[in-house]
Amino acid sequence: MQITTVSSQPYHDQKPGTSGLRKKVKCFQQPNYLENYIQATFDCMTDYKGQTLVIGGDGRFYNRHAIQIIIKIAAANGCHHLLIGHQGLLSTPAVSHLIRKYQAFGGFILSASHNPGGPDKDFGIKFNIASGSAAPEPLTDAIFARTLKINRYYRATFDDIDIHKIHQLEIDTLTVSVIDSVTDYAQLMTEIFDFDLLRKVITNKSLSLCFDAMHAVTGPYAKHIFETMLNAPPGSVINATPLEDFGGGHPDPNLTQAQTLAALMFSPSAPVFGAASDGDGDRNLILGNNTYVTPSDSLAIMAANAQLIPGYHQGLCGVARSMPTSQAIDRVAQYLNIPCFETPTGWKFFGNLLDAKKITLCGEESFGSSSNHVREKDGLWAVLFWLNLIAQKNKSVQEIVHDHWLKFGRDIYSRHDYEALDLTLATSLFNELRDKLSTLSGKNFNGYVVSHADEFNYQDPVDGSHSKNQGIRIRFTDGSRIVYRLSGTGTVGATLRIYIERFTQDTTQFDTDPQISLAPLITLAEQFCEVKKKTGLKEPHVIT
Repeated sequence: MQITTVSSQPYHDQKPGTSGLRKKVKCFQQPNYLENYIQATFDCMTDYKGQTLVIGGDGRFYNRHAIQIIIKIAAANGCHHLLIGHQGLLSTPAVSHLIRKYQAFGGFILSASHNPGGPDKDFGIKFNIASGSAAPEPLTDAIFARTLKINRYYRATFDDIDIHKIHQLEIDTLTVSVIDSVTDYAQLMTEIFDFDLLRKVITNKSLSLCFDAMHAVTGPYAKHIFETMLNAPPGSVINATPLEDFGGGHPDPNLTQAQTLAALMFSPSAPVFGAASDGDGDRNLILGNNTYVTPSDSLAIMAANAQLIPGYHQGLCGVARSMPTSQAIDRVAQYLNIPCFETPTGWKFFGNLLDAKKITLCGEESFGSSSNHVREKDGLWAVLFWLNLIAQKNKSVQEIVHDHWLKFGRDIYSRHDYEALDLTLATSLFNELRDKLSTLSGKNFNGYVVSHADEFNYQDPVDGSHSKNQGIRIRFTDGSRIVYRLSGTGTVGATLRIYIERFTQDTTQFDTDPQISLAPLITLAEQFCEVKKKTGLKEPHVIT
């Protein structure tokens, strides 16, 4: 195996966001663009020589080509064993599990998550460390700094690896294993959930389901777990074949993008349970017959009922949520007398808490939840949790949600997304809002009195690291909140997310439309930031 040093020039736009580096495919196709980033990652680490590396992605356009590049750079840098998903496919939680199970030093995940795929769409790459967690900020900061100076990368010379068959081969001191993408992950799920119970209720048709894989990576996982292992009828998993462009769709599991599933679940022929996952399999949409479960409520309900699940029968040591996520889980944690941590958005912030065994469950309002079984959010895990809960309680999704609200109250919640805004305008808008914060406390806005307004800064309780400027919070004396955040997951312009929340124990409001219940706060949210006024937009691009 010949090792070549290839001269290169740095790019100045390779700063990772909350979930790695995401750009348009054409950006990654620039000469040495991907190679620079991969080599910069190796340059910032010292413990990889002779170690195992996991490689896989969500199947989007450019995945297979990128995998061959990573293989040759990893070989040139001294990796001893490469574990690669069959056909290049590995869900993000599966990568996290494989890293942990096989004691790899890390893994490269090729995905832009819920962003669209195709030659003119999005691509992404991120590195996960030995714990299975996404690289922490000190490492991603170091990688970015290295990309600004890099002038060479190392490449091994050998033929492309056939990733379309399961096999193992040796190239000098390098072992390359193309493994079944599903087997290890499916086995892990059997160790957490009651598969015998699920198989029984699905076989006797007391629990029917529809899972929308959105032509993304979870298709093979869901087909094997639901239809083969749990005996769900053929066709229970729809859009099951991973496609490079996700079938022309947008693999974001929400009511807007999962239209076929949503139409079914709000129809007379709806099954008991419906769910979907996103491009790389780390997000989830939970539906019942004529029922939508918000991600914040889903997290709280799972925490409140965790002891009904075999893997969590001993209880939870703690929980965590991202700052914009509703406070529903806080109420559960208080009831259970366990700690609840508030972190910035980005799954990597949960990693230290999980490793330190301070929490068992965690989640975000952006359709992500998980537990200590991996160090990523996990869409199919959440789906199996809900299936197990329905089977154990012998109640519908709607009944489970209403029972929870009767016990804990309802956090009425909505997120408004303004997408692809001009970056300069969005930054200016955010800065102007930041400047107002010190003037808001104590003021009365149509009956809503501001108790405090600040910008969220986070100190990690495990390692003491600080993360600044993680979103603006305006809280009112009745517990209501408005949160503003510029998102780091898009590839064009900036996305402004506005989160609105109000708590109620009034049962007459449990079934009201959030947009109606939150209308006064939605008006205040615009009054504070004036995004519609300054952009000319009449409505958010997405409301969830």
